Amino acid sequence: MAQAPTAHGKGLSSQAQNLHWLLTNLVDEVPGIRSVAVVSSDGLLLLSSDPDRAAAKAQPDGGDGPRGSSADLATIVSGLGSLTHGAAKLMDGGAVKQTVITMDEGSVFVMSISDGSLLGVHAAPDCDMNVIAYHMALFVGRAGHVLTPELRSELRKSMESAL
Repeated sequence: MAQAPTAHGKGLSSQAQNLHWLLTNLVDEVPGIRSVAVVSSDGLLLLSSDPDRAAAKAQPDGGDGPRGSSADLATIVSGLGSLTHGAAKLMDGGAVKQTVITMDEGSVFVMSISDGSLLGVHAAPDCDMNVIAYHMALFVGRAGHVLTPELRSELRKSMESAL
């Protein structure tokens, strides 16, 4: 089960604290979620369900790094967002709203947020996909209108300070 996110420093704005609270609720209330990441349109991790593991650095000797964490999820979400955006453009399909990848050992969900940011969830194989998609849509609906450039900058700085 994913760890609930923690604030990355004191003095966060009320909007940043509210987004952390929304992410905490998503993780705590939806069974089967392993990791959650909110990624900016330029691929930077803004929010994480496991900030301690996201801040971990891969060791050059092949030791334990953040494998499977929201740091990995952020990379995957960013790549999938770019790939699906390109595919939609080539196919004249309009905006991509959601991407789901199901695997033997889990699923990855990616949902667009109105500002170009993306919400990514890594879930257990036995998760209820409808419940996860529903709660992701609630998060996107609540978070989308507050992710201003100023707030994205604050969240980036917060994540960087966790390193």
